[in-house]
Amino acid sequence: MEDVIAGRNSVGEALKSGRPLNKLLIAKGERQGSLRELAGIAKDKGILVQEVEPQRLAQLAPGQRHQGVVAMASPVEYAEVEDILAAAEAKGEAPLLVVLDELEDPHNLGAVLRSVDAAGAHGVIIPKRRSCPLSTTVAKTSAGAVEYVPVARVANLAQTLDKLKKAGVWVAGCDMDGTENYFEASLKGPLALVIGGEGRGLGRLVKEHCDFLVRIPMQGHVNSLNASVACSLVLYEAVRQRLQQG
Repeated sequence: MEDVIAGRNSVGEALKSGRPLNKLLIAKGERQGSLRELAGIAKDKGILVQEVEPQRLAQLAPGQRHQGVVAMASPVEYAEVEDILAAAEAKGEAPLLVVLDELEDPHNLGAVLRSVDAAGAHGVIIPKRRSCPLSTTVAKTSAGAVEYVPVARVANLAQTLDKLKKAGVWVAGCDMDGTENYFEASLKGPLALVIGGEGRGLGRLVKEHCDFLVRIPMQGHVNSLNASVACSLVLYEAVRQRLQQG
């Protein structure tokens, strides 16, 4: 089954990343400006470009703003955790990963991928069960980041955390029960940041397999942040500490 990539930015990132695209569909009468540029890039890469009625694009990408262009692509392949660690080592960088514990909202996952790419982190790990998979909605929300951020899908999250620790990676869980504020904790070294799902937070077993827990201080009336927002806050604190360390 093909993946549907909708929208000018998402399609453009897919073309730039070199992801195999089967064909590019453009709304009739709209081959101008950025759409003309996308069509040119696709043709240079040997990708079939077709003009179709706008209604056809709406059928292929229901509920999405296709902006006059849709690409049909082979499904994104999941990475292996070992490959993510090896890629960090090849860059001479301490691994910086995000682990998502049963995050089920595709918009949240897409937003996390966008933050991970922006922060220069090396990848994301998700469980196979009770977790949102990579999808068209995830790709659209990620604004193209899904083309660059490796995502590993594992059968047992707790066991994976143990493997990361054996590989020298510190595992930090973000939770209301954290013993220190995230900006007071040391996040400089090899790090896997664990973020819980919407509403429930970190599961008990996952929490027990973290090396330490950090919290985001909440000063208002609600007691938690959106998972992708929480991820961005703590992730960029880790980046800040790394930059400061030099």
